Formats: sequence, structure tokens, C-alpha cells
Amino acid sequence: MAKFISPKIKMKSGARLAAVQANYMIALGQLPVDEVIEDFVSGKVGRFAIDNSANEDEEKFVELGPIDTEYFEKLVRGAQSRKEDLEKSLNTFLHGEWSYERMNGIMQALLLSAVYEISSTTDVDVKVLIQEYVDLAYAFFSKNEPKMVNALLDQIAHSLRG
Repeated sequence: MAKFISPKIKMKSGARLAAVQANYMIALGQLPVDEVIEDFVSGKVGRFAIDNSANEDEEKFVELGPIDTEYFEKLVRGAQSRKEDLEKSLNTFLHGEWSYERMNGIMQALLLSAVYEISSTTDVDVKVLIQEYVDLAYAFFSKNEPKMVNALLDQIAHSLRG
């Protein structure tokens, strides 16, 4: 039996995915934050995802559900305004092959969004936040990255929230 997830929770999850994508776009294209936020909120960007789960050789576009645009904007603006501090914080937890600067852009955007949300949100259980970002890591990566995200965010959450 499928578990019921409220539309409000789905919209927040959608906001997290969109925030990761927006933070990636801002970094990759050196784009203005306001412009990227407007493109997502207006639906110009981020409305579709590629689904190749049925057949690995065939890509199919699926329309994503609505997002909590207010929450999305809070995540993107917050992560961008504290980007330097968040990156420094991340680097204190990363070791060896996992330095922040060496990670690909999607991983950087995902961790930036996650650490911002963990450090600035107290009304959502930290385990829920970690699981959301691990799920996002699985959407973008398939190897060791999701495990690393889980371990890293768990460490950071214990450090920040006790």
C-alpha cells in the first residue's frame, strides 16, 4: 500500500529539488539570483524532468507538480546570501577525495541547499531533511554519492543541532 503524502509536503519537496537546480544554474552560468528565481516561479524553467526508469535507452519528459514557491525562494536566497560561510562549513566536514571544490556542480548545489536548510530551519525534523536530500542525491547520482550525502549531513546536523 502506498503511503499518503500531503500536497503541502510534495510542494516542499518540489521546492527543494528546484532550489538545488536553481543554485546549480546560478553557479554554472554566473546568473543573477533574481532572474533564476523568476524563471522557476514563472514556470519558464524547472517544469519537467527526464524519466528513463521504464527503459534506460528512452528518455521521457514528465511534468513536475507545483512547488512551494515561497519556500523555494527562501532556500535559494538564503543559500546564496550565506554561500561563502556554508562552503567553509562544508569544507570543515569534508575529507580526502570529497573536497567541496572538487565536487561536480550538482553535488555542490545539493550540499549548499541542504546545509542552508539544516542550519536555518527548526520547524522540520532534521532526519526528514536529511532523507529529502539523500533522495535528491539518488535522483542525480547512483554510486557512493548518496551515502556520502547521508553521512555528511548527519555529521553536520549533529554539530549544528546537537
